[in-house]
Amino acid sequence: MNFDNARGALVQEARELLAAMEEALLEIESDGYNAERVNAIFRAAHTIKGSAGLFGLDSLISFTHVVESLLDQVRNGEQVLDGAMLSLLLTCGDYIGTLITAVEQGSEHDEPNAGLRAYLLGQLNEYLAINALPLPAAAPSQEVRAPEAAKFDVLEGEQVSSDLWHISLRPSVDVLRNGMDPLSFFRYLSKLGRVVYLHTLTDNLPGAEAFDAESCYLGFEIEFESSASKQEIEDVFEFIREDSQLQILPPRSLIQSFLALIEALPESPRRLGEILLKSGALTQHELERVLALQNAAPQPAPPLGTLLVEEQLVAPPVVSAALHKQKQSEERRVQEQVFIKVEVGKLDQLINLVGELVIAGAAASLSIKQNDQGAMAEANENVTTLVERIRDASLTLRMVAIGEVFQRFPRVVRDISKELGKDIELLVTGADTELDKSMVEKLSDPLMHIVRNAMDHGIEPSELRLACGKTARGALRLNAYHESGSIVIEVSDDGLGLNRERILAKAIEKGLVQADQALSDKEVFRLIFEAGFSTAEQVTNLSGRGVGMDVVRSNIEQLRGEVEVLSEFGLGTTVRIRLPLTLAIIDGFQVRVADETFVLPLDQVIECVDLADQQNLHELLNLRGEALPYVRLRQLFGLAPGIAGARESLVVLQCGSSRAGVVVDQLIGESQAVIKPLGQIFAQNKILSGSTILGDGSVALILDVPHLIQRASPSAGSIGSTPGSGQSKAAAQAANPIQ
Repeated sequence: MNFDNARGALVQEARELLAAMEEALLEIESDGYNAERVNAIFRAAHTIKGSAGLFGLDSLISFTHVVESLLDQVRNGEQVLDGAMLSLLLTCGDYIGTLITAVEQGSEHDEPNAGLRAYLLGQLNEYLAINALPLPAAAPSQEVRAPEAAKFDVLEGEQVSSDLWHISLRPSVDVLRNGMDPLSFFRYLSKLGRVVYLHTLTDNLPGAEAFDAESCYLGFEIEFESSASKQEIEDVFEFIREDSQLQILPPRSLIQSFLALIEALPESPRRLGEILLKSGALTQHELERVLALQNAAPQPAPPLGTLLVEEQLVAPPVVSAALHKQKQSEERRVQEQVFIKVEVGKLDQLINLVGELVIAGAAASLSIKQNDQGAMAEANENVTTLVERIRDASLTLRMVAIGEVFQRFPRVVRDISKELGKDIELLVTGADTELDKSMVEKLSDPLMHIVRNAMDHGIEPSELRLACGKTARGALRLNAYHESGSIVIEVSDDGLGLNRERILAKAIEKGLVQADQALSDKEVFRLIFEAGFSTAEQVTNLSGRGVGMDVVRSNIEQLRGEVEVLSEFGLGTTVRIRLPLTLAIIDGFQVRVADETFVLPLDQVIECVDLADQQNLHELLNLRGEALPYVRLRQLFGLAPGIAGARESLVVLQCGSSRAGVVVDQLIGESQAVIKPLGQIFAQNKILSGSTILGDGSVALILDVPHLIQRASPSAGSIGSTPGSGQSKAAAQAANPIQ
């Protein structure tokens, strides 16, 4: 079944519904039973089943139907949603998630976990058996009700055995364009009876390049249980009947009626025969009778590979290899599809701005033809302003709320706290803070490591907390906010906090620092990010192997971010992650040293001062009574010496609460910088965050402010090094720039 064009939308919708189900279940567990939440869970399961039905995903349909049946009993008051059932439903949601992942990977016909499926179905069926409700059959029942021949206009002759109405619908390609939704007719049809089976045909779906979102390419084969008349069923489709192909066969119709149906429909007889057999409309014997009456259709041409092998033009392994490569290519293409939901208002704003840009462009062209210098300058200013506004509007399309990352942690905290036997409450704030979509997926692993460490090592058991005068329930907080053009994410706990002396002793034991080395708390806490570093006395399923926090630092630095730890022993720990808002375009501030141009993020530039008029010693500047460390870009990058006595400027930078300066030859001014990634040769260079192309075609390097501040500060040297007496780290490295 080919539905690659709709696969991404199906997967995204299903995952959002599963997330909503999980959130509602956790809210019920924490706040108690709520009928509205139960209804929301039921609707989510029902929608997933319905979407799966449109694409014939039988495994997903059958499992979700059982879950839906239990939820229906809960919302009708026939079952009590206790803790055991809630845990079962959460696990069922996880299993449905694996089925959705299989759909995304194109392996929807493979069972991802047969053992888990059998166990969950057994548990669900035990609940359902309490009220002796019939369980859903694998195939549509042919004993739904006794036939009532008096109600149907049944033709004379040999009849089929099905007691269900059969409806074949091929909507017009323009049905959506005319404002009609075929699904709405199915919902109305359900008021007359029960849709027992629905098969969606996607044979006419074109390729992506020819796909028209306003056209309908689908067909439907339906088995329908109802006591309504044929006229009443036809009236359901009254508004689309004239432009669509509609065939309705009553229960116990003649064999000849199905033969006429097959001949009237556009699909091949064998294709339709398979659908009729699977739906229960025809038995195998009845299908054979229909096909025997129908003129033998020409067999489809064998695949090209088969012909080449039969003619001995190509060896079988070559054909197999080619088919395997084609399948892999198709799987990669499907997996590379990424969908982002965009607010309609943002799209409207962007379209309006593009319209204004077209008008401004026309005005600019007219001023050029008229050689009007004043009008040309004004038009250029208008175009530049609109380009900036379009840039900002375009970037907002990529922005999503960080709640998309946070929403998975209530379940994580619930499960891990039960595993550890701890009482932990999760508090989430700032979930509506937006960041670039490209960062969302890459944040999950670092945050997961931090949360697991906080729960395992940070928050104490209830007995120990009570002995220390704390509440029995531990608190874990996720918080996000914007600050100075960055997004800050904090994971805080009110647990034991970090033991400075223990960390330092472990670092000395592993040779990371010298025993006589004086380190600040910030430097000591930074040691936990070293590879293989752990103070855990016992390795658990969650942590203790010394790999988690190393992964955190590595992943955050790949996103051009920084991570720091704040802790007070006995009171708790906060891990703070700071990331740029976007990885695409920034407002920059250009500076020049020798013949090289550098770009600094504008929102991290505080001020510029004339260095010649300042008194400084050992690369520390007295800036209005405050000691400000600085670094010279000339020395840092090993550029040619400047002219003796030339005036220099100092750019003051700030990241978080830290400040430092960089010394440059010339201040150029503000500019927009489109960030281009650097090659692997610069992968280990922490000072550079990217590059950009200037207006004259030359390349400028974009500097990473957090690492510049670390390089400038005397206390920011790497752990394990011993700065020279009276020297800053930047001065000590002047002879070996950009290490």
